[in-house]
Amino acid sequence: MNRYYSLSTYLRTRFGERVQKIPLDAGFSCPNRDGTISRNGCIFCNPNGSGTGLGSKGLSLKEQYLFWQEKFSKKYKAKLFLAYLQSYTNTYGPLKKIEEILEQLKNLPGLVGLCLGTRPDCLDNDKLNLLASYPFQEIWLDLGLQSSNNRTLELINRGHKAEDFTRAATLAHKMGIKTCAHIIAGLPRETLEDFLETIDFLNKLPISGIKIHNLYICKDTPLAKLWRTGVYKPLTMDEYILWLERALFSLRPDIVIHRLNGDPAPNELLAPDWASQKHVILKKIKQSLVDKNLWQGKSSHPDTIPPWFEGSREDGKLGS
Repeated sequence: MNRYYSLSTYLRTRFGERVQKIPLDAGFSCPNRDGTISRNGCIFCNPNGSGTGLGSKGLSLKEQYLFWQEKFSKKYKAKLFLAYLQSYTNTYGPLKKIEEILEQLKNLPGLVGLCLGTRPDCLDNDKLNLLASYPFQEIWLDLGLQSSNNRTLELINRGHKAEDFTRAATLAHKMGIKTCAHIIAGLPRETLEDFLETIDFLNKLPISGIKIHNLYICKDTPLAKLWRTGVYKPLTMDEYILWLERALFSLRPDIVIHRLNGDPAPNELLAPDWASQKHVILKKIKQSLVDKNLWQGKSSHPDTIPPWFEGSREDGKLGS
């Protein structure tokens, strides 16, 4: 029995089979890098941004999609896919540019949905109306929050406030677009109590999913300087698992878990070493939930594990 509501379970229940994400780089920038807000970016962010980097190599969105589609079809026998616009801020820019990107995606083979990574301060009525007008069966905003504490957001140089997230998530919900909130455990100066306040903040909003990341240190970032000088110390694996347990215990059981830990590239990670052990972390958290008889939302559903956590699934690779 699953003890949290994984993305793989949600998608198998929704579509009756595995659905695989395909990461895409649409060539967007970020207002926290181009000087609009800042040129430094968030203190933890890899200078190259998240994603595969295939866009910078000149591959069109269709070429990127077909490359990964062939690979994942062979590896996972997948037939259905979500296009994940992952790199930088994918609603930053004029409406026409966003429309051109969506037009390139809408007729790709096997595509059933869109996941779009962005910032809450780069969304408005016109952009959300445009997204909602496309005939994807699933539309998710991967929306960065990181913390509900505005002091923390200023410290990590996010360039927006928690109130911006509330506005964007609420507006997206009204338009039928699902929001997946991105948060980070172990941010500088934050305690477990601060982290749980972010969980409580999200529980009160109309979000449909969540990604929880452990804060790890990448090369060539402001966070790396804080780490080297001893100003910042990352969580241990045991501490992170404890934070996850407490977060899942409090999290609304209807919120889909898209991710429970970060996934650094091997050539970018400085510390902690355990951050690269993705499968070890997942195995330990799952076992710890069993050992302590915990599950997502137990604080509000103390008597039984919600039945939809199980669904119809063959593995926990996607979304776990």
